Amino acid sequence: MTEGIGDPVPGGWRGWAALLAEGLGEEGQRVEFRNLAVAGALSADVHERQAAAAVRFRPDLASVVVGVNDTLRRSFDIHRLAVRLDEVCALLAGRGAVLLTACLPDPGTALGLPGPLRRPLARRQAAVNAVVHALSARYDTVHLHASDRDWTDDRSLWSVDRLHPAERGHRRLAAGFHLLLAERGLACGAPPDPEPGQPPPSRLAGALWLATEGTGWLARRSTDLLPQLLGLAAAEACHWARGTAERLDDRAEGALRQALGDLPRSPLLHGSVPRARMEG
Repeated sequence: MTEGIGDPVPGGWRGWAALLAEGLGEEGQRVEFRNLAVAGALSADVHERQAAAAVRFRPDLASVVVGVNDTLRRSFDIHRLAVRLDEVCALLAGRGAVLLTACLPDPGTALGLPGPLRRPLARRQAAVNAVVHALSARYDTVHLHASDRDWTDDRSLWSVDRLHPAERGHRRLAAGFHLLLAERGLACGAPPDPEPGQPPPSRLAGALWLATEGTGWLARRSTDLLPQLLGLAAAEACHWARGTAERLDDRAEGALRQALGDLPRSPLLHGSVPRARMEG
């Protein structure tokens, strides 16, 4: 999402972070923006590669928006994700960066999957969002709520794959962060225009994308997530038939409590630094 998929511009993608960077500084003030995001990245990728590169850039603002891809992997583990994100936030905040975080919609709802397939993914994303909420309080981040129903119900916000925002969605994310940053005195420029600058893709373009890129995405997930997801869906259906679905919720909540309880008691503190650069 932060790479900008769904918001095409000549030569590649733009996305919410680039749109936000344009409105950070006053007129004539230089703002340096660097986007290290990569489509499909997991929390492990951010932890093991992107965070170190971000620290070398010495950003004043750093976005840590990740987690949905983790929910789409067979290896999903809320404990490992919490540890990784806490260490990433500690590293960047410890170097003086103000962090940007967001809770996001679950992919099952965004894709319109049936209940037995949707609920396991929703449970995973709810756990991710709970971790992000806890870290946003822990590190005093600029936190954007982007998981409400008005996000998933408004199709104009989403690209044809239903997983990445369309240009309108990217602009809404950028405007939301801009408002929150302005309230802290960290955004002095004009907010992003909420209206798209280009027409949405035609139905033909959308169909072509689904037949090429979308098919490849589904094929990759079919060898990773799909076998496990079918098992989770079968367990979901069985518990619902028996009236014991709350056991699945209790199990997920227990894993989440354990993950949050195992985080270090004292996070790193960070001081203020001049606001001029933004890391996406």
